[in-house]
Amino acid sequence: MTVQPAARVARRPLPWLVPGVTAGGLLPVALMLLDAWTGALGANPVQRALHQTGLLALVLLILSLACTPLRLVFRWTWTARIRRALGLLAFGYAALHFLIYLFDQGFVPGTILTDVLERPFITVGFTALLLLVPLALTSRADSVRRLGFARWQRLHQLVYVSVSLAALHYWWGVKKDHTAPLMYALVIAALFAVRVVWKRRQPVRGRATQPGD
Repeated sequence: MTVQPAARVARRPLPWLVPGVTAGGLLPVALMLLDAWTGALGANPVQRALHQTGLLALVLLILSLACTPLRLVFRWTWTARIRRALGLLAFGYAALHFLIYLFDQGFVPGTILTDVLERPFITVGFTALLLLVPLALTSRADSVRRLGFARWQRLHQLVYVSVSLAALHYWWGVKKDHTAPLMYALVIAALFAVRVVWKRRQPVRGRATQPGD
């Protein structure tokens, strides 16, 4: 009796992709902790940590938004697989950014509330973080099934508002040279433009969509 060879199990290409992106995204935290341990954060470590975590949150959020335009323009299907990881990393850094801010304010509720209500710079940053909370909580595939795709998609369009507010928060946080925040704003505008142009070029009926489009 001959033994038939076992059927090959189809493996997803690039199995290391999501773990690699996650590990790479967490690396700055490890480096920041090392700098804090060795005293390499400079004369004002809290401000430096605030700046680094805020910038990382913005960069990762932009990268998560870039996944769909890159797939549409270059047909890179793998970008859809890392979108969720990038989004969750962005939320994590935004939450850490806010936690460091709370530490800097001494965790005094009255001071924090006054800051949020009276300083537009803080208001837009806090609002950007709040908008990311429901997106992080509904990032799993079972949330799409539970909410329904159309409702889930409408909810996740809040990311456009969040990233715009985050860019404005960065702009207002820079005292003199606004070159860097301007570049980020232009990248965000370009990503929005790609999405708008692509949607207008598609027929109203029969257009395939994916979560996050």
